[in-house]
Amino acid sequence: MVGFNLINIIINVPITLIALTGHEFAHGWVSTKLGDPTPEREGRLTLNPLAHLDPVGTLLMILTGFGWAKPVGVNPSYYKDTKKGMALTAIAGPLANLIMAFAALLITTHMVMTLALLKTAMSA
Repeated sequence: MVGFNLINIIINVPITLIALTGHEFAHGWVSTKLGDPTPEREGRLTLNPLAHLDPVGTLLMILTGFGWAKPVGVNPSYYKDTKKGMALTAIAGPLANLIMAFAALLITTHMVMTLALLKTAMSA
């Protein structure tokens, strides 16, 4: 469990908003690229977190580390190859998670290295 202290909540709110929004946006983006207008019609092809957040799922994600967002509606009948289209749309969210995690790793590593260099330079 992530914990109920204020610092954890302050840190987890932006992380949760970015993660859930990026994940659901990726599903909608891929579906739209495959010819399905449903995500755009339903207002889900946006990076605005309010379009993707389920109140209960988001609160649980912030407080416990487990939760969910509103699933993006898709209509596979628009895809040229229904099975392939659904597979690509389904994998888009987890792939977005991996990309965001890698980006966070790079940013964190850069910050740690920069702070270490500053500390070394200041102590010299």
